[in-house]
Amino acid sequence: MDTSTTTSAPPIPTRPGESEDAAALREVILRKLTYDLGKSRLGARDRDWFIATALAVRDRIVDRWIDLTRATYQSGAKQVYYLSLEFLIGRLLRDNVSNLNLLPTLREALEPLGVDLEKLRIAEPDAALGNGGLGRLAACFMESMATLSIPAFGYGIRYDHGLFRQIIRDGWQREYPEDWLNDGNPWEFARPEIAHEIGFGGTVEAVTVSEARVKHVWKPGETVQAVAYDTPIVGWRGAHVNTLRLWSARAVDPLRLDAFNSGDHMGALTNKVKAESISKLLYPSDESAAGQELRLRQEYFFSSAALQDLVRRHLRVYGDLRSLPDRVSIQLNDTHPAIVVAELLRILVDLHDIPWDEAWPITQKTISYTNHTLLPEALESWPVPLMERLLPRHMQLIYLINAFHLDGVRLKYPGDGRLLSSVSLIEEGHGRRVRMGHLAVVGSHKVNGVSALHSDLLKQTVFSDFHRLFPDRLTNKTNGITFRRWLQQCNPGLTSLLVEAIGPEVLDRPESLAKLKPLAGDKAFQEKFAAVKRANKMALADLVRDRFQLRLDPDAIFDVQIKRIHEYKRQLLNVLEAVALYDEIRSQPTRDWAPRVKIFSGKAASSYHRAKLIIKLAHDVARVVNSDPTVRNLLKIVFLPNYNVSLAEVIVPAADLSEQISTAGMEASGTGNMKFALNGALTIGTLDGANVEIKEHVGDDNIFIFGLTTQEVDQRRREGWQGQRAVEQSRRLQEALEQIEAGVFSPDDPGRYRELVANLRGSDYFMVTADFDSYYDAQRNVAARWRDPAAWWKSAVINTASMGWFSSDRTIAEYAQEIWNVPVKR
Repeated sequence: MDTSTTTSAPPIPTRPGESEDAAALREVILRKLTYDLGKSRLGARDRDWFIATALAVRDRIVDRWIDLTRATYQSGAKQVYYLSLEFLIGRLLRDNVSNLNLLPTLREALEPLGVDLEKLRIAEPDAALGNGGLGRLAACFMESMATLSIPAFGYGIRYDHGLFRQIIRDGWQREYPEDWLNDGNPWEFARPEIAHEIGFGGTVEAVTVSEARVKHVWKPGETVQAVAYDTPIVGWRGAHVNTLRLWSARAVDPLRLDAFNSGDHMGALTNKVKAESISKLLYPSDESAAGQELRLRQEYFFSSAALQDLVRRHLRVYGDLRSLPDRVSIQLNDTHPAIVVAELLRILVDLHDIPWDEAWPITQKTISYTNHTLLPEALESWPVPLMERLLPRHMQLIYLINAFHLDGVRLKYPGDGRLLSSVSLIEEGHGRRVRMGHLAVVGSHKVNGVSALHSDLLKQTVFSDFHRLFPDRLTNKTNGITFRRWLQQCNPGLTSLLVEAIGPEVLDRPESLAKLKPLAGDKAFQEKFAAVKRANKMALADLVRDRFQLRLDPDAIFDVQIKRIHEYKRQLLNVLEAVALYDEIRSQPTRDWAPRVKIFSGKAASSYHRAKLIIKLAHDVARVVNSDPTVRNLLKIVFLPNYNVSLAEVIVPAADLSEQISTAGMEASGTGNMKFALNGALTIGTLDGANVEIKEHVGDDNIFIFGLTTQEVDQRRREGWQGQRAVEQSRRLQEALEQIEAGVFSPDDPGRYRELVANLRGSDYFMVTADFDSYYDAQRNVAARWRDPAAWWKSAVINTASMGWFSSDRTIAEYAQEIWNVPVKR
């Protein structure tokens, strides 16, 4: 027997001057430790203390959560249902404690126990429910909806292992399952009584009801259960508590007893394994037909469960689905939940006998759709045979939607065959496919992009013909971030300085940051601002030293690019500039070089081989540069593996330079750019995504813009751009590519990067070579600004002071007023 869990500990007396609330909270934590975990104070580990503390904090959320949910239904308030395949919520202990104004009380409660709150925070695993910007945006939006007292449900999938845990071995990315649920999740409430049946495959039977009507009955060949798990989402100062409901897949019959008893023990579990695979991993590889089917099953699984859930709730309260648009607003976060359009129609027409002429307007008025990309592959399309086999009734409904839709187009634009082909929900090219982005546009009353440039490009490119058909449907809602997470929690030093300089209103009113601008040139304030930044850089340097035995100079420029590894985000451009800078430092050792640390982090999709090769190149270059004594610590390169929210919370406050260097016209918005600028980093970037709006707010002198514009990129592609033209005109680029191509950085495999370099010399679709010289020159301008501390810190302060508009509270207020038609409380 483990006596460490049973040995009693002496009681903790109330300390002189201690608040009653702290003593009460400590007592609850100790009770949770004893009676929920079965541990004594003497035998408890950091993980035990974290769970006990989380459960104690959760208790303070529940009453308000239940009361507010009940009040929403009693008042008949309209609810927002936010459907997203990702919710990158990160660690929740500090988030909830901060939003409840409990942080000083909790510290006071834990101190007599000898428990370090920071160790508890680290003991909490990151919820592996997302990949990058899309999932983090959903998390910020959920927090802002609660802060603005907008009744809302978030719907997604409770992934057992999420994306993947990235481990770097010899410079190569390796993927392993995340284990975030291994020790349980104290923030969630299992709801086994809330389980919806999700069908796949089978047949559709036409049943004659009368001479005038035929009813279609879908008889699925396979059924899976979606079981609910609820996490309360707390708004700032506990203003409101909403629900994040995630679905876990379970087999209806987890064990075939006949097969098991006949000796086929593995075969007896086939149904269980197939069903539970739906909620195992985020973004399983879709290179194979089986992978594509699993992706579609995931998307329909959570979309159907969400609709069944909200319809059940609506009928219980209001009794009639015809009032759905007045009480419900469904927001599709990107194209993944687009099948909602057909599923809602199926529920209305097939299950509740609402005629098509009524059901279709109900569907359109209820649904709205956020587009996050201009990349065709991200708009998603599914092979018609797969849809017909897996979702036969939905395919019938999609054909019918398309028929009515195209009839309307013919009526308005007779004889325009090109237009009909362009806006059809079915692509008739190389293998017929269902265009899910088109389905979302046709089935929604509003479609929004996520930055001014992105929304304009949607109207001009991928949805140009839809904009012609529905000129009032496409709109813009520029993304935002929650300042509670990305300033107050991750950068307490800067937050304290801002409160000292502006006053406590900065905690509640992001727009009050503008009051900081008069202090931008104040030397004393600049010194305080710089001291906060240096302390944050020391914290990051300590992390790098402890994990990688690499020493970073906190007085160097911390030049940061942390985001998903993708060719359009152009980590490769950053690496090439590092090689060119390395050559220049060695060839001109007497120049006044500004010391620089290049920091990378991000995951490449498991099947994205070229992105993984770029990660390997970054490591190969880092190995050579970091070990070269002639560089004299003027340049360091580090790649931090397994990028997640918690890692970002350490990196973002420490960054001096924010790399936002995507090919112009390809990044929808970006939110990392906002987080960095809020924390006093200067941006180097193209005129892409929200960089355009950041430039407008901070001013031309406080951002480093380089490279081709969207129009220039399009023109070069039309002209048949070849990267070799740029290589021949740039000595630095030519030398960098020759070294990489010749194996200088990969002596173990000299030919490793030849194909990568050949692509740059050839079509170079992402314009890396075209923008190289402009990027290199912009980086030298960065270095020149850094060598003028007064100018640098003035720009840094102006960046922080100019970010108030980029709050997700502002974004959500715009959604509420212009798309959802729900009131906002500030």
